[in-house]
Amino acid sequence: MAGVKAYDALHKDEVDDFVFVMESDEGTFTPLGLEFVSGQRGACILTEIMKLLAPINATKAVKTTGELADFVDKFGARLSGTQNLEDSIDYMLALLKEYGLDNVHGEEVTVPHWERGNETAQMISPRVADVGVLALGNSVGTPEGGIEAEVLVVRSFDELDQTNFSQAANGKIVVFNNDFISYGVSVQYRSQGARRAAAHGAVAALIRSVTPFSMYTLHTGTQSYGANTTKIPALSITVEDAKMFQRYQDRGEKIVLRLNTEAQTFNTSTSRNTVGEITGKEQPEKIVLVSGHLDSWDVGVGAMDDGGGAFISWYALAVLKALGLTPRRTLRAVLWTAEELGLVGVYEYNRAHAAELDNITFVMESDEGTFTPLGLEYNAGTKGGCILQEIMKLLAPINATQTVASNGGVGSDISIWGNVIPGGSLLNANEKYFWFHHTEADTMDVLDPDALDKSAALWAVVSYIVADLSEEFPRDFSGVNAYSKKSVLIERLAQNVANNKMRKL
Repeated sequence: MAGVKAYDALHKDEVDDFVFVMESDEGTFTPLGLEFVSGQRGACILTEIMKLLAPINATKAVKTTGELADFVDKFGARLSGTQNLEDSIDYMLALLKEYGLDNVHGEEVTVPHWERGNETAQMISPRVADVGVLALGNSVGTPEGGIEAEVLVVRSFDELDQTNFSQAANGKIVVFNNDFISYGVSVQYRSQGARRAAAHGAVAALIRSVTPFSMYTLHTGTQSYGANTTKIPALSITVEDAKMFQRYQDRGEKIVLRLNTEAQTFNTSTSRNTVGEITGKEQPEKIVLVSGHLDSWDVGVGAMDDGGGAFISWYALAVLKALGLTPRRTLRAVLWTAEELGLVGVYEYNRAHAAELDNITFVMESDEGTFTPLGLEYNAGTKGGCILQEIMKLLAPINATQTVASNGGVGSDISIWGNVIPGGSLLNANEKYFWFHHTEADTMDVLDPDALDKSAALWAVVSYIVADLSEEFPRDFSGVNAYSKKSVLIERLAQNVANNKMRKL
């Protein structure tokens, strides 16, 4: 102890200025808390501080993974409009009540109902072989007897619009073999490919799966025909087959495919957004909203997209409830329905809750994976950003302190409130997210239990502290007044809906 004795002798004149001293000299194994020597008042302060870290220390006991595995094993895929989705919502409502959340209820939403049915594709020329296909959301089916036609391969919309390709597309199956640049760039071919090909007289469109990596993996997702467009079948193919067709065409070989798909759209049906809360103890009308979506595509089981995000959102509240932590403002978990077919659940929530939008102080969403948490991507003003940066420092024990500022909306559903309501999205090590996105490979095996539980801990810490701030989280976006008239707020929301509708889908 010679070092500390020397320090004490050297600094004896400033000992009275020391507010608190800390030391770690008994190992840095799994942290459990703090051993301290203090008076009664100091003990109370330290006890309250340690409560903020309880969600992190509780990760060893968090059961997010077990609950999610039970859920996806029981229900599997949960496509909008299906009875299976509604059964899964009933299950979640019962589970949220079992965990003691407040005001658990469903809020009705009219949702689309599309199903793919059976689908096949065969290459007839230059050789005979089966080709993997996966219909895209909202696609029409083929006529009875299917479609048999020659193939035209294009690398981009610009190439399709060139005169020689444009004329050649008439009566053909157009294959888009565009390179993966980023999801935001490349997804345009999936969302717009069918209508762009139809404009040139194509009879069907095959879209290269939107992914940076493939093991002959088919990726589905939504697409839109737009107004006054001939509706032609739209299906995804693998990266491997798109490249193969390109090679055939570059060699001057004629490619002929036969397609059959039973995809069709049914009448709309009624679904529900799932809601559970911890009622605030001082300002219950003020709300911090945490969310993920409960529906999924009909391939895989939606464990990653977005079972993980949905489950850390409600489970964060369950952890806080179990710890006896009640913030000043209400924490509300919303599990969106029908996200995959067009953010339908959040649009209806936005309409139904228009009168309370000014009371929503912060919105959070996890819909880009629950891999190892790194921190928070946020959309907030300068002051709000500083607050979030300070909050994230508390996540140092799980190395999740990073913050990334966004100039627009974050997340997918909550992006409609970009630059209107401050928000945050889980920042995680999701480099492989689009390997599994919208595929049969979206299973529990994608998720790491430790990473999922740490994500739940991060969600609990951030949501609780924001909801418990002594001052309301600042809504200081340029040009938007937090207390502006509803008409101004709704006008801004409408603009964001138009701009962000296809961002993630």
